[in-house]
Amino acid sequence: MSHSSHKTAKASGGSEYLLDLNKKHSLLFTEPGAALERRRYRAAHPTEIAFIKCTDGRVHGPVMTETPLGIIQPWRNLGGKFDLGWFGFAQSMRDWVDYSVRHGRNCLVAVTYHYARGDAHRGCRGFNYDVEAARASMAELKKQFDRVFGKKVVYAILVGVETDWESLVLHGEDGKTVDLVELADQSEHAIEKLIRTLYPDMPERIQLDLLPLIQGNIRHAGRTKHSDRSVTVSEHQEWVLGVGRGFDWLHETNTALIVGPFDPHLSQAIATAATLIKGNIDEKRIVVGPGKGIVLLSSAPYRDAAGPERLLAEEKAKFLNRFSMDIIRSSVPELMEHVEQLTVTVDLHTRKIDVI
Repeated sequence: MSHSSHKTAKASGGSEYLLDLNKKHSLLFTEPGAALERRRYRAAHPTEIAFIKCTDGRVHGPVMTETPLGIIQPWRNLGGKFDLGWFGFAQSMRDWVDYSVRHGRNCLVAVTYHYARGDAHRGCRGFNYDVEAARASMAELKKQFDRVFGKKVVYAILVGVETDWESLVLHGEDGKTVDLVELADQSEHAIEKLIRTLYPDMPERIQLDLLPLIQGNIRHAGRTKHSDRSVTVSEHQEWVLGVGRGFDWLHETNTALIVGPFDPHLSQAIATAATLIKGNIDEKRIVVGPGKGIVLLSSAPYRDAAGPERLLAEEKAKFLNRFSMDIIRSSVPELMEHVEQLTVTVDLHTRKIDVI
């Protein structure tokens, strides 16, 4: 979506724009061709894939790797900051690994940080644009995965995401790094050799399933590098504060800052995100007024619509909305007059949201 059309969409009402965006995404996700493509891809590449990443909507694994929607599972938090000592995050990852093992699948965990090669201030605001701090934090998280899960079934890799050209930077086990947009030899043989060099102890099944991700990013980053995309598309213009889970349908550039429910300091993360959006208003990167507010989007996902899971999701979403509004009211009160509340649940089978 271009910058101009993005602004027009917001002017018509933030919630209406988000509901329409979700409807389009859900239709794409559930159309027969998309469902068959996911089944075909999983049959060929059974490894479960997780992207541990920042709230920044520019960091979108499926687009950057040209992978069908629904294959890469996102875990998002401000700055991509996570710790396996956090009870909620630890439980979520354990459930995901257990699910994978029950289905006879390996797990690939991409622990990511992001930056912009053209301007440090288009980088990660969650780390105050400090790339070294972001990389060091994610490297520690990668070590946690190694200690907890080992490398035979679950294999974690450190990945940099460069958002100007949308290229991935792979960090090998020996410290070597490779920016995929600069890869000279892009043949399958060369990529297989690269994977073995970077990750000599990676299980062969995971190597085979990492290969198409690398190939997809080489193609995608190459096109982005040679496009005439305006630099404003890469600037921070977020106007949605998403709190909760179930946001993989929301990946428009510069639209949302998303705070996952895992951080034990959740109130601080919400306050920080609200402050960043207030900064976008103050610095006139976004314009607020009649029909042009910001949206607090509180969300909880569910799979089983018939049992209590959907009703529990409703209660979670309503709690997150109340909790977030209290934090905004106390921490960034100037934002209150601009806040529009949208509280939803997400059906993970369809990616469709239901407004509470």
